[in-house]
Amino acid sequence: MDADLIKLVNKLQDTFHNLGKWGELDMPQLAVVGSQSSGKSSVLETIVGRDFLPRGQGIVTRRPLVLQLIHTPATDSSNGYTEWGQFLHIDKRFTDFGEIRKEIEQETFRVAGQNKGVSKLPIHLRIYSPNVLDLTLVDLPGLTKIPVGDQPSDIEKQIRNLVSEYITKPNCVILAVSGANVDLANSEALKLARTVDPQGRRTIGVLTKLDLMDAGTNALDVLTGRVYPLKLGFIGVVNRSQQDINEGKPMEDALQKESDFFTSHPAYRNIAHKNGTKYLARTLNQVLMNHIRDKLPDMKARLNTLIGQAQQELNSFGDPSLFGDKNQQGALILRLMTQFARDFVSSIEGTNLNISTKELSGGARIYYIFNDIFGSALASLDSTQNLETQDIRTAIRNSTGPRPSLFVPETAFDLLVKPQIKLLEGPALRCVELVYEELVKICHSCTSTELQRFPRLHSQVVDVVSDLLRERLGPTSEYTQSLIDIQAAYINTNHPAFVQGSAEAARVVANPPTKPHAPPRPTSTEPINGNGHAADEEEESGDEVPGSINGIPTSRDGRSVSSTVHDRSRTSAATLGKAAGQGLVQPKPSHHHTHPRHSTPGDPRSTSPQSTRETFLNYFFGQNGPGPLSGQAAGAAGTGFERTTVASSTTFVSTGREVGSPGENGMHSGLMAGRRDAAFDMKSLGRHIEATSLDGGPQLTMREEMETSLIRSLIASYFSIVRQSIQDLVPKAVMHFLVNHTSQHVQNRLVASLYKPDMFGDLLDEDEALVAERTRVKALLDAYKDAFKTLSEVNLKPA
Repeated sequence: MDADLIKLVNKLQDTFHNLGKWGELDMPQLAVVGSQSSGKSSVLETIVGRDFLPRGQGIVTRRPLVLQLIHTPATDSSNGYTEWGQFLHIDKRFTDFGEIRKEIEQETFRVAGQNKGVSKLPIHLRIYSPNVLDLTLVDLPGLTKIPVGDQPSDIEKQIRNLVSEYITKPNCVILAVSGANVDLANSEALKLARTVDPQGRRTIGVLTKLDLMDAGTNALDVLTGRVYPLKLGFIGVVNRSQQDINEGKPMEDALQKESDFFTSHPAYRNIAHKNGTKYLARTLNQVLMNHIRDKLPDMKARLNTLIGQAQQELNSFGDPSLFGDKNQQGALILRLMTQFARDFVSSIEGTNLNISTKELSGGARIYYIFNDIFGSALASLDSTQNLETQDIRTAIRNSTGPRPSLFVPETAFDLLVKPQIKLLEGPALRCVELVYEELVKICHSCTSTELQRFPRLHSQVVDVVSDLLRERLGPTSEYTQSLIDIQAAYINTNHPAFVQGSAEAARVVANPPTKPHAPPRPTSTEPINGNGHAADEEEESGDEVPGSINGIPTSRDGRSVSSTVHDRSRTSAATLGKAAGQGLVQPKPSHHHTHPRHSTPGDPRSTSPQSTRETFLNYFFGQNGPGPLSGQAAGAAGTGFERTTVASSTTFVSTGREVGSPGENGMHSGLMAGRRDAAFDMKSLGRHIEATSLDGGPQLTMREEMETSLIRSLIASYFSIVRQSIQDLVPKAVMHFLVNHTSQHVQNRLVASLYKPDMFGDLLDEDEALVAERTRVKALLDAYKDAFKTLSEVNLKPA
C-alpha cells in the first residue's frame, strides 16, 4: 500500500495539472534546490540511470521540471522496450532519452524564450523504468548571483522567487544540494532552505563532489550532522565527471565507481552504507511515502474545502437541466424580471441594500439635479440682463402707436416680460433630459449575477425599460414646455406678490437717488418757455402742504386720488385746462411768487401716502410726485400755455412735448432728438432714424428714465414669481410623468413584452463563456470528489 501512495500523488498531480489547477492542492513532493554547477542534474540522472537533462554553460534549467519516476516490472516489455518517457504536453512516448533532452530544451524555449529568462510554468515528465523507485521530484533552476551573457539583470531575484514559491509550501521536502569542495557556510541552498525551514524538519542535505575535495580534508563531520544538524540528515554522492560524460561512460560503471570510493576511503568506509546514489534514492522514496502518509489528513481537509468552494461556484451558474421545461423557464424569467423591477425601484427610492458610500447614486442623483443643477441654473438667470434701456423705450413707444403715453403702457410690459419668461425653458428641458439620463444609468446598473447568465434576457430587459423611459420623455418634455407657455400666455399682474413688488418698485422710482440733472438752460430774467426761476418756484412750493380727506391725500384743488383717477381717465386736457385756469396763463414776474401745480421729484411730500397702493397710484396718476405729468413733462405742459401770451412765436406740439429751438440744450426729445443736422431734416425719415441709431439714441428724458426703470423693476418682480413657480413645478412634473410613472409600470411592461412562451428558449440562451466556465468548474468538482474518495480508501497504518 505504501508503494501506491506515490502513484496516488502522481495521479492527483496529473489530474490537477490537466485541469489548470496546479498548486490548488498542496501535494507532497521533493524539490531539488542548489547553486549552478552544484551537481543537481547529475544527481537526478544518476537516480534515473539515464542521461536525459539538458547540459551547457550558464543557466540551463529555466523551468521547473516535475519528474515522476514510476517503477515498472522488468517483465513488462510491451512494444519491445522496458524504459520510456512521456510528457503531459504531448501525447507521445519517447524511448530515446536523447529526444527527451531535445524536447525539454524546445519546450523551455517555447515558454521561457531565448534570452535565458525563467518561467514558473512547470514541465511534467514521467519516466517508466524497472530500475527506478516510485519517486516524484521537482528540479528547480540553479541559484545564481551575477547575470552572465544576455541573462536579465534581475535573474537572481527571478530564480529566488521561483524557488521560494515551491519550498515555502509545508508539504514540500527540500533536497538541498551543495558541493563538498565549497565551505558549507557558503551554501546558497542551505541558506535558502533555512529561511523556510529554520528547524530543519523537512530538509535533506546532499553533498556532491566528495572526490574533488583537497587532499587531507573530508566531509565526515558534515555527513554525520555535527556541523549543520538536519533531522533527515546529509547524504554524500559522487557523480560522473565531465570527462566521463563526454566519453559516454555507462551509468552502471559510474555507480560502481561511487561504491568503491566510499568503501575504500578511510574516512567514509564506516558510513559507506549510508551514502551513495542508491541509498539516496531509497531514502527519498521512504521520506516521500512517510511525508505523504503524514499529510493525508491535511490533504483531505483541503480537498473538502475545495469541494465546497467549487460546489458554491457551480451553484452560482445555475442548473442547466431546468431549461428544458417551459413552466420552469417561465417561472425563472418571471422571477428575474420581478427582481430587476424591484432593484430598479429600490435604487430610485434609496432602499437598495448595495448603496454606495463613495458617490451619489440612484435617486440621490435625481435630487441633486433638481436642487443643485436646476436650481442653480434658474438662480443664475438675470431677468433684465439682455434688455437694453433703448429696447425698453422702443417697446414703450411701439406699444402706444402714434399716440403719446399718458401712463406706462401695459402692452409694453407684456411685450418685454414674455421673452424673459422664455429664458426658463432651456434649463427646464435640460432638467428633464438629465433625469432621463440618470434613469437610463440606473436601468443599466440594476443587474444581478443570475441575470448576467443570460445576456439576451438582460439585453431585452434593458431595452424594454429604456423604451418605456423614452416614451415618457416626450410627454414629460411637452408638459414642462407647456408650463413655460402657460406662464407666458397670461401675465397675472394681480398676483399678490407682484402687486407688492410693483408698489415697492414705484416707491423706489418715486425717490430716485440724487444725481446731476440735464445741463441747465441759459439764465435769463425773462420767463422763457415758462421755466424761468424754476428752482425758486420749487422752493416756494414747499410752503404748501397738501391736505387729506379721511386719510386719503388730496390734490391742491381739494380732490382725492380717486377723483383724480376718474378725471384723468376721462381726459387729460381738462386737467391741463384746469391748471391753466389757476393762474398759469398770467405772465410771470421776475420775482418768485408763482406756485407750480406739481412738486419736484425729490419732494418728500410726494412720497408720503398712507399706504403702499396709494404710492403706486400716485406714481401713475401724478399726485404730487413723479408721474406721467410731473417733472419736466408737467413743466413743459404748463409753460406751453404760458407761451400763448408771452412768446407766441415759440413752436409747441400738440402732444405737450416741445421741439426746442436750436439754442436750447437738454430738451431735445421725441422723434427729432437725433443729431442736430438730422433732427431738422424733414425730408427723409429714414435718414433721421439712421442718424439717431449712429449716435446711440437720444438722451432719455426724466420721464423716460422713470418709465424704463419702472418697467425693469416690474419685469424683475414678475420674473422672480414665475421662476419660483417653475422651480417648484418642473421637479413635480418630472417625478409624476417620468420617474413615478416608470417605477409603477416597469414590471407590467416587462411582463407584457417578454413573458411569451415562444421567446423563452432565446431569452434563456446562456453566454458561451459562462457555459465553458460551468463545464470547467463541474470537471474540477468531479476531480475533487474523486480525489477525496481515493484518499479516503487509503490505509493510513504504517507498513
